[in-house]
Amino acid sequence: MTVAPLPKASRRGLAQEAADLIRDAIFAGRFPPGSQLREVELAALLGVSRGSVREGLARLEREGLVRSVWHRGTTVIDVTAQDVDEVYTLRAALDRLAAVRARTRMSADQLTALDALVGEMSQELGGEAAGARLLALDLAFHDRIYDAADNHRLLDAWRAVRSQVRLFQLRRVALGYEHYRARVVDEHRELVTLLRSDDGEALARRAEEHVDSARCSLLSSLHSPK
Repeated sequence: MTVAPLPKASRRGLAQEAADLIRDAIFAGRFPPGSQLREVELAALLGVSRGSVREGLARLEREGLVRSVWHRGTTVIDVTAQDVDEVYTLRAALDRLAAVRARTRMSADQLTALDALVGEMSQELGGEAAGARLLALDLAFHDRIYDAADNHRLLDAWRAVRSQVRLFQLRRVALGYEHYRARVVDEHRELVTLLRSDDGEALARRAEEHVDSARCSLLSSLHSPK
């Protein structure tokens, strides 16, 4: 596989920067799901040592974004039905807890910030909306809910799965953009409304349904004839 040049890493925190650059390249589609990541090739592309690349890949493996197998190297995780089901089921449980906790803790300013993100999503839909941009706003929205939930271990759990969620959501957008585009604003606007409400049970249920809708959409696209 021929790979275009990547930005060169600086001399500070080379392993972390290598991880950041490889992660960005994966999200940009330069290393699609299932692609093999070769240390020698990446070291040359990034201008760092193989050791820095190896450590960077180890960080990405801890995020669940890549997998390493003895004697078979490292690959970007594939988007299989089993992986989708596992990741989205876990996310649904995390999102439910985060939303329920955030509802009783969010300030007026934090809720206004969520309104602003939904407004940005809506503006994106008014033009030639790019899926990656909408998804960035989508994840920023949920990041704020996790921050407001004020539970460090819950936030760590979200960060541990966030890269996988982003990769799978990018796949969802690529395979079924119209489904995503048609729902992204209304679903997030409804979540803000419920965060302002006294109905914690409705919020918990909707937070799970929001994730399950994404799971079903991606699974349906994966199963559709090519």
